[in-house]
Amino acid sequence: MLTVAYLANQFPSAVEPYVGEEIGELRARGVQVVTGSVRKPGDRIDREIQPPDLVVLPAITAGVAIQAARLLWQRRNRISGLMRRVLVQGTEGPFERLKALLHTFLGAIYAVLLRGHSVDHIHVQHIHVQHGYFGSWVAMTAARLLGIEFSMTLHGSDLLLHGTYLDVKLAQCKFCRTVSEYNRRYILERYPHVSPEKVLVSRLGVAVDEVAPHRAGGEGEPRGRFTLLAVGRLHEVKDHAFLIRACAELEENGVPFECLIAGDGPERRRLRSLIRTHSLEERVTLLGHVAREQMSSLYDRADVVVLTSRSEGIPLVLMEAMARGKIVLAPAITGIPELVIAGRTGFLYEGGSQQDFVDRLLFIYSLMQAADGPRLHPYILSAARDLDWVRHAARLQVRHSFHRAKNLKIFGDQFLQRVTPRTTRFPHENPVLQQIQLPVQRNGSVPVRTDGADALAGTRSRSFFDD
Repeated sequence: MLTVAYLANQFPSAVEPYVGEEIGELRARGVQVVTGSVRKPGDRIDREIQPPDLVVLPAITAGVAIQAARLLWQRRNRISGLMRRVLVQGTEGPFERLKALLHTFLGAIYAVLLRGHSVDHIHVQHIHVQHGYFGSWVAMTAARLLGIEFSMTLHGSDLLLHGTYLDVKLAQCKFCRTVSEYNRRYILERYPHVSPEKVLVSRLGVAVDEVAPHRAGGEGEPRGRFTLLAVGRLHEVKDHAFLIRACAELEENGVPFECLIAGDGPERRRLRSLIRTHSLEERVTLLGHVAREQMSSLYDRADVVVLTSRSEGIPLVLMEAMARGKIVLAPAITGIPELVIAGRTGFLYEGGSQQDFVDRLLFIYSLMQAADGPRLHPYILSAARDLDWVRHAARLQVRHSFHRAKNLKIFGDQFLQRVTPRTTRFPHENPVLQQIQLPVQRNGSVPVRTDGADALAGTRSRSFFDD
């Protein structure tokens, strides 16, 4: 049985449901998964669903720390290349180097904890880590100490804003998954030493049901307040302050609107102060954390779901909104245009431009007003009806390219092709197809593969990290 360690920043976490979904997909395929979390589960709800065998790095004993120090000394040759990179190479500052040394020790702790996890005497054979933050250095160090391989998934800010030591991690990982074509191009351009076959696009996805999309306000009914919905952690990179300042402009333009912001985080106090500064207490509401089962009613209430982030992968919130047939407005940055095709599956604005954001909102509002009120001109009527095509196309886009069940299957296929020895069998494999494929392999007429699995099957080239 293949045993894989899966390490996340924080697990379980309501804002990263894909972690649990990917773990479930691997387990459904007969893989034994040892779950791990760099941080303790956050709120009470997450702690209540914490699996009993979860490896939580902060929850360590003095005995584990002593074993980790001993392991570092005994196997120091395995990480000597990493230590040279941290201490004397690269352009990182003293603080980043000090943190890397600390994370190396955490990696040794993780290795000790994983050595204690075995199933029928089969130990962990591969480590996969979600995100490229310091947890990926922990996973990489543990893999080196245990003599196994690791892989990672890169999303948005972990690649584009906080890529410290990413050159090392990309050189060491067996393969790297990322959530958009934009990210893949960025990796290959920024880190030319990385083989293209090593970097895979593995999209996330959401559930797509068959329920007809809900519209706020029926056909021909007078429209009430223009409702904006933003969903996301109250963090600086999400830039909800940008949204609040835009709401002040909508107020100046006389638009009867309300703005609902679902999520919690360190920016809450600052945002509350900004709302008071612009006298928007009756317009903008900070809802705090909203349980997933309550999100459907919020999406139903919204006219437009907006995103104002400075950096993103491809956000689940946009997928969820589009799957429900909602109009979305997002910045034309990173991988977002792969989901939101301007004017066809949603609307885009120039990233960082508040004026363009407000202009787009006013345009969408005018179309919705025309759709629900008297038709004064055939052109206005046609443009208003185009919104229904956008809603329909948005649902089709998610169903085709961002469908959770389909993309989880692709993830499982990609992962096992690169981690599993060719002699390992899994319950989902089709023996009839295997009999058909074997003769093709013997006569040498195997078609050229574009997913890089054959390239990764070869031996890894020696680098300055190998001792």
